[in-house]
Amino acid sequence: MRDIITLGCTECKQRNYSTTKNKRKTPQKLELKKYCRFCKTHTNHKETK
Repeated sequence: MRDIITLGCTECKQRNYSTTKNKRKTPQKLELKKYCRFCKTHTNHKETK
């Protein structure tokens, strides 16, 4: 039940990371604080399509 998702920066809207998540355990959108190479800072990255 693990699906591949893409994480996008909430500041510049660039899609930087791809990871997997379990849809049964976390049905809501995933949000992590990760480094954005375009903003050159740590920003929140949210799950995108």
